Amino acid sequence: MEEKTIDKYIENDELNIEKVINEYSGYIYIIVKNLAKETISKEDIEEIISDVFMTFWNNREKLDKTKLIKNYLAGITKNLIKLKYRKIKFDFNIDNYENKIIDNLSIEENFEISESNNIVEKTLENMKKEDKDIFIMYYYNSKKIKEISKILNISESKVKTKLHRIRKRLRKELEKNGYKLEN
Repeated sequence: MEEKTIDKYIENDELNIEKVINEYSGYIYIIVKNLAKETISKEDIEEIISDVFMTFWNNREKLDKTKLIKNYLAGITKNLIKLKYRKIKFDFNIDNYENKIIDNLSIEENFEISESNNIVEKTLENMKKEDKDIFIMYYYNSKKIKEISKILNISESKVKTKLHRIRKRLRKELEKNGYKLEN
């Protein structure tokens, strides 16, 4: 697939979402299948693909038109899968936070996930921008430490230290709210 920027999909000062959907549905499908493995139904795949384009469309005014469209779509897809299939139990290990995708969730598990995600999101909101960016790039955008250090123009050891401190802070907040965490 050719590397295209968002501005290639602007026609008459408007995003041509139909063209985006036609060209990137297959790409998103592959991401969903690879991340969710066998834990996802065809209906859920279709729903996620639809939600990706809806999210992309709803945020079209905020997008940097010079950036690669596939990076935005991949990031949105990963985040939607995590929101839909994230399982964080009372005894989860924060270091494996992004690796727990499941298929069937009970009402209690959904509540636990929602509550723990809210705690993580609130904690992230109260962090310095750089710390929040590092966490999001590493855990949600699957960027490597080396990539993050280049993007933010900081040393790899600083990225590692910040990730350690962020995990420690998140662990503390989750424990404060009744979640028992593995070490």
